[in-house]
Amino acid sequence: MLNDHAKIIKVFSAAGEIVGRKKLQKMIFIGKKLEFPFYERYNFHFFGPYSEELTLRVEELCNLGFLQELKENKGGYMQYRYALTQAGNEFLSHYELELPHLEEVMTDMNNQSSKFLELVSTILYFDGLSKEEVSEKVFTLKSKQNYTEEDIEQAYAYIENLKAVTFDRVH
Repeated sequence: MLNDHAKIIKVFSAAGEIVGRKKLQKMIFIGKKLEFPFYERYNFHFFGPYSEELTLRVEELCNLGFLQELKENKGGYMQYRYALTQAGNEFLSHYELELPHLEEVMTDMNNQSSKFLELVSTILYFDGLSKEEVSEKVFTLKSKQNYTEEDIEQAYAYIENLKAVTFDRVH
């Protein structure tokens, strides 16, 4: 049971502090689509793929003292910062988690904007559709984000780069 919690802690161990719940949701979803062993179920929500299970798991990790959650008032909305605690590090030391390339992938994603990861995760959510159908979904479902065709092409290129990094792990 706590093995799934340990995997989430491992993400923080790899990426460092993660700013924003939305960013965290997208990072785990993209990792899952890259065949990292994350088992949280996702549904499509306002900001793209969202997992209630992940939200609850992160809440549990904060309550256990393994993750630190800092709330910042950004004048109109709350922003959340998450970081691994010493207790979280100690908990993680009890698990043998071999997740090749996790650090590289999570660090790279953590350096991207939440808006870009929202686009990448939306594209991956609809990965069973053609590129044209995915673009149509993005322009329809994400109209307020004002994504361009160029943004979509950059997101596809980013996905291919991530897949290239993780290819030898999966095959």
